[in-house]
Amino acid sequence: MARVLRILTQLMGWSSVAIGLFHVALGNAAIPGAGSAGTTVDSWGRFMGAGFVGYGLAWLWAARQRPIPARAVRWLAGVFLLGGVGRLLSLAVHGWPQWFQIALAVIELSLPLVFFWLADSEEQTLRSDVEAMPAGR
Repeated sequence: MARVLRILTQLMGWSSVAIGLFHVALGNAAIPGAGSAGTTVDSWGRFMGAGFVGYGLAWLWAARQRPIPARAVRWLAGVFLLGGVGRLLSLAVHGWPQWFQIALAVIELSLPLVFFWLADSEEQTLRSDVEAMPAGR
């Protein structure tokens, strides 16, 4: 499980950085269905893209730690889950978005549960390894 956590943490980091850079570079064009949203939304989207780059870098920082800190994983997964909750609020207020946004919402609502479950797997593996060492080592 620790290996799965490490792979998913790195994947989350690199994909978030790539998505964020994509939004910084393309603005409204990066959002399906938002091409005509105007300059204000374009500016906001590019700014938020930079924030998403930072979010991805935080995941990559966590992935570089030995062991991966469970607390950081839980916080970062919680932020991702909050994004999914935001999409549900939007759905309740404004109705169904473009299909790709629905797919993203499913990921944002389910993947954090996987991270919550795996969060302390590397810390537990390290503790088990230390406890299994013979005394005097």
